[in-house]
Amino acid sequence: MRFRSSKLVFLYSLFFFALTGMLGCSSNSDLESLSPTPFELSASIAEEQPESTELTETGESQSTNIEEEQGSNIFGEDQIITVELDFPQNEFFQTLLANHETSEYIEADLTITDASGTHLYENVGIRLKGNSSMSHPGKKKPFKIDFNEFVTGQDHDGLKKLNFSNAFKDPSFLHEKIFFDVSRAAGMHAPRTNFANVYFNGELWGFYTVVEQIDDRFLERNFGDDNGNLFKSTSEGSADLQYRGPNQKNYEGSYAIKNNEEANDWSDLIEFTDFITNSPIQVFENEIDQWLNVQGFLRSAALDNLFSNLDSYTFSGRNYYLYHNMKTGLWEWIKWDGNEAFGAYAYGVNESITALPVTFTEPNKALLQRIFESETLTERYLNEVCALVEDLFNPKNMGLRIDGLSELVNSSVLADPNKMYSYENFVENLERDISVQDPFMKREEGPPGMKSRSESEIPPMFGLKSFVAEKHAYVTSTLACN
Repeated sequence: MRFRSSKLVFLYSLFFFALTGMLGCSSNSDLESLSPTPFELSASIAEEQPESTELTETGESQSTNIEEEQGSNIFGEDQIITVELDFPQNEFFQTLLANHETSEYIEADLTITDASGTHLYENVGIRLKGNSSMSHPGKKKPFKIDFNEFVTGQDHDGLKKLNFSNAFKDPSFLHEKIFFDVSRAAGMHAPRTNFANVYFNGELWGFYTVVEQIDDRFLERNFGDDNGNLFKSTSEGSADLQYRGPNQKNYEGSYAIKNNEEANDWSDLIEFTDFITNSPIQVFENEIDQWLNVQGFLRSAALDNLFSNLDSYTFSGRNYYLYHNMKTGLWEWIKWDGNEAFGAYAYGVNESITALPVTFTEPNKALLQRIFESETLTERYLNEVCALVEDLFNPKNMGLRIDGLSELVNSSVLADPNKMYSYENFVENLERDISVQDPFMKREEGPPGMKSRSESEIPPMFGLKSFVAEKHAYVTSTLACN
């Protein structure tokens, strides 16, 4: 079977504006015009595409004014912002560590410098966040800022919260930024990202990736609607979308509702899992487009496969949001937590990470299982893989993006006093695989639910360019993309 590649026609200013060497010079309008606006097809290829696989159905952006206003000073161009947090107590870090399990915030004053200048906010909320990334062996832990935790209505750049990732298991410092930039360039609903030099009480604490919060403002900007239920997969159990009966409590360990908490009505999610799990395959194939933005999900799954982003629905069953769009009645897939892209999550995988089958998934993932049972839906999925390989995920385009971003962050990586890996590791890992100690080995355990690994089983930290070259070569050798 041959699979037609859907040509992704878009302005490369989002994905490649850094390549000119003027990393901070592209306009916000250029950046925001591309994502999550859907791709357009060239006329010749559009004629060849079956209606059900047109890329133009993915991720319609409903609100251009909102998108321009909210977050453009932080995320509108590739840049490194400065975040200075002043805590009133000397033992602030011990307090943050103690509060991690309860997700309790403490107060700090914030000075933030971005494209719009320098701004001071009093009494913002700070707490540590994350699961495996909290295992960073030093004090550079991931954290979250909530502008209105203690001051009602306070925000910055139209945003109420910001997340700061600590480059856990990422010597290149670029996993999350590149993965989400590519996802958004492909029309996916994914958080915007950038970089920050962070200071705690005047001390340079580290170089972080800034990640947009998935909340009501994200929903309004992406869908023009924030009334539907927003569910997040949790780290407590696999959010595999298997039907577990009508009792809501059977789902609460794997999913968390992030809005509409007073109503706390999960019946729509339960009904969706019932359809996925129990529909006869012909019914599932014919009616899934009435339940789900299928094109968006297929493209998301294709991206996870290409990047070997296995700490996702594909394998671990984590790190995604589902939003029930009340305007369309469809469930929308939202990507989350891309720090273990580029094959950084390999626990329990016995195959070559760069040569995983393009339909690789853990057996209990109901939605992907049902899709791969259908020849029609599988072909639609493979068309997405081909389109991404042709237009985004290839050594030339990815290499240019890696070079541009590495130039931007180079001096900040060098200056980071609490980085997990050395500056020499950073430089080498941009190009090739490196052998460094797996951070979990320090605790002699793996992530929740996984066994510890012997030193001989520790996989390499894949180089960005070497990973893309190997994965691209494998996919193009196994798929007859036209």
